[in-house]
Amino acid sequence: MAYCTFKFFSNSLVRGTTFEMLIPNDPRTDIPHEETEYSKRKMKTLFLLHGYTGSAGDCIPAYLAEKYNFAVIMPNGENGFWLDGLSTGHKFGTFVGCELVEYVRKTFGLANTPDETYVMGLSMGGFGALHTALAYPQTFGKAGALSSALIVHDIAGMKPGENSGMANYDYYHECFGDLDKVLESENNPEVLAKRLVDEGKHLPEIFMCCGTEDFLIEHNRKMHRFLDDIGYRHEYIEDKGAHDMEFWSKYFVKFTDAMFE
Repeated sequence: MAYCTFKFFSNSLVRGTTFEMLIPNDPRTDIPHEETEYSKRKMKTLFLLHGYTGSAGDCIPAYLAEKYNFAVIMPNGENGFWLDGLSTGHKFGTFVGCELVEYVRKTFGLANTPDETYVMGLSMGGFGALHTALAYPQTFGKAGALSSALIVHDIAGMKPGENSGMANYDYYHECFGDLDKVLESENNPEVLAKRLVDEGKHLPEIFMCCGTEDFLIEHNRKMHRFLDDIGYRHEYIEDKGAHDMEFWSKYFVKFTDAMFE
């Protein structure tokens, strides 16, 4: 299992940035190794997005990557909600959905089709996984969203000087843009999902989960109901658990099994 850190210049972020990469392309020869249907097929790629205050490599699925023969790309998205922010150097949505994918294709020959390219994330990264797949359906075939921070309805209409307890108005305004119009904007995953359905476009497969003791449970239920209402087929699971690594580790395995088998 090869683990690498790459630093390259990002035009979306207007600076050098890094991403972590896990590549299961060095099987041991001193241990009996039987080829499987997964090892025989072309290597797939998972873009793994961290949560708020997190960083690349927070959750590394090494044995799963080896089992199902997929590379893992773990970018650093700072606290940018994986969206194109207002200021120069904050285009985290374009960075992941376009620039980083193109870099991986050009450099490693991976992630060339939606069937080979998936995205997953937790909390802020769960929001990012949903938004990225819906914004770039021609690139990502599947999205796994764990305990997604689907907060657009909470921050809509927020005014200067206000604070949600997690962050202040200036932060949300930088990430999401005009908060008086955020519900109608492309920074709202609901808008992107409905557009794809209405236009009859390709719909990335969506896998969502949230713990019943998670403070984001109602946000995830709302998104689940919305997708049902517009006829967007998806998998949604609720299970006992909180907003923590114990729950995410469990469903990282479950969703990896579902997405890659």
